[in-house]
Amino acid sequence: MTAANEEELASLRAEIDAVERSAPVDLGFRAVILAIAVFTLIVGYVLPWMGSAAGWQVLLATGDATGKAGAVPRLFAGTALAFGILASALALSLRRWTLTWIAALGGWFAAVDGLLAIWTRQSTAGLNSPGPGIGLIISEAAMVVLAALWLKTAWSRPAQPR
Repeated sequence: MTAANEEELASLRAEIDAVERSAPVDLGFRAVILAIAVFTLIVGYVLPWMGSAAGWQVLLATGDATGKAGAVPRLFAGTALAFGILASALALSLRRWTLTWIAALGGWFAAVDGLLAIWTRQSTAGLNSPGPGIGLIISEAAMVVLAALWLKTAWSRPAQPR
């Protein structure tokens, strides 16, 4: 091979790599399930998480949740909003691999945090705080579904040759 051919092949390889990096995520029917899970998570924010305090009240520490919400449910409310709703909406609309990985890894962090939020509500129920409400449980289930689907999507990207 001549030097010109090698340069041409290197240029072609760089162009192929650039196209591969900018390739959008193909979600297929999974996009519908992800959108339903995001909507379910939004509905979970409206339903009661602790006593009569809704998820959005836990997030903002207003109303009935002012003194009752602990740090873990408030952290779950924030991470579920950031990764479950915002990152998922961005990943669904922009279809970029980076956003898919952010939604997947952040979603798993939020899902584990949601499990801890439910556990802390159950372990402190009866003392001075109410137990977990239906909204908290629905939100946790939606986060687990979102995290699993985003991780499956992110993991399906073919490996790039180096």
